[in-house]
Amino acid sequence: MSGRSSEALAIRAMRADEVAMALDWAAAEGWNPGLGDDKCFAGVDPAGFLIGEHEGKPAAIISTVNYDERFAFLGFYIVRRELRGRGFGLRLWQAGLAHAGPRTVGLDGVVAQQDSYRKSGFELVYRSIRYAGVPTGLQGGGAAVPLSQLPLERIVAEDARVFPAARPLFWRAWLGAPGHRGAALLRDGSLAAWGVIRPCRKGSRIGPLVACDRDAAEAVLAALSGDEAGEVFIDVPEPNSIAIALASEHGLAPVFETARMYNGPIRPIALEHIFGVTCLELG
Repeated sequence: MSGRSSEALAIRAMRADEVAMALDWAAAEGWNPGLGDDKCFAGVDPAGFLIGEHEGKPAAIISTVNYDERFAFLGFYIVRRELRGRGFGLRLWQAGLAHAGPRTVGLDGVVAQQDSYRKSGFELVYRSIRYAGVPTGLQGGGAAVPLSQLPLERIVAEDARVFPAARPLFWRAWLGAPGHRGAALLRDGSLAAWGVIRPCRKGSRIGPLVACDRDAAEAVLAALSGDEAGEVFIDVPEPNSIAIALASEHGLAPVFETARMYNGPIRPIALEHIFGVTCLELG
């Protein structure tokens, strides 16, 4: 091992107040996190947010959130630019995966790192394309109701149909965060579509957007966007061609892409119902 790769790195769990620093680092990378994401993320699995310190200063960060006994999600994998190439990232990566234990781990990887993730056993499942712009020509928004009218338990159950684990702690924080606003479309008592929009460093991000068909998705997208949202961002799974068409035909354009990857099996999910990913950091 070279002298550089053997440099000291002290790894520990972040304090709750340090998660805000992780968001600042993510913003510097151009990931545009939400304004209240730190409060939503910190309580889901506090031991899963790790920081590596070199010479007493933060050098690298990562999160591996354990949702249940079978599934975890990895995010915030960042090394300070001036310290890259010195082995700090690899050691923190190993610590993050160790926290997940035997669980299958998911991540949304940036294009430049996909080959590295494959070397660690991760396989590409689909690409997510981030669309951005001011939506135009949307219809049906008046039929939607506030998502807050639905019981939390119902939202958690609906989310578990499109995500590999149930995540009640996350949803309690996500729905209650300042500035987060949800909308739902009901048909004969069934939930046809639902979603959440939140303020970000730039504009607003919609996530999730889940729907049984295009018309339902458009109605909730219209309710969330409204006249006051301005520029919005939404991460759309590429295999959902209907969702891609919905975004493209209403004034949004692709600006960024990531790859959803897993290092093991997950339970079946209804990918065709995902019109917008909840968030790239926690899935």
